[in-house]
Amino acid sequence: MAESELFEKGLKVRREVLGAEYVDTSLAESDDFMMTFQRIVTEWAWGSAWSNRGLDYRTRSILNLGILTALGRFDELGIYVKGALTSGVTVAEIQATLAHATVYCGTPAGRQAFLAAHRALTAEGALDSSR
Repeated sequence: MAESELFEKGLKVRREVLGAEYVDTSLAESDDFMMTFQRIVTEWAWGSAWSNRGLDYRTRSILNLGILTALGRFDELGIYVKGALTSGVTVAEIQATLAHATVYCGTPAGRQAFLAAHRALTAEGALDSSR
């Protein structure tokens, strides 16, 4: 099936933010059943929401960290930490975003968010894992 223009637009943005390797692996590992989800997220989230004017990738990344903390989606948060770094968000800004979210989302959510972010930042080499 030929992909839509919105899918192609979203795929470009998704690769820019999350990295081509991650995105291409997600697509390659998707069978016909899961490609339905891949098309939806690529078109709606990346082709529409992330592609509209008004907010830059950096701001969207910071928002996503807070939203994912509030929703308790810590596996996803780890993915978006890498995207935040790619979008120019600093480790200190990620830390401040999660601290702010902790106050409004509660300490259990904040703790899980910090742990997910710590794993992702360490994996990306943004934190010293020896301490």
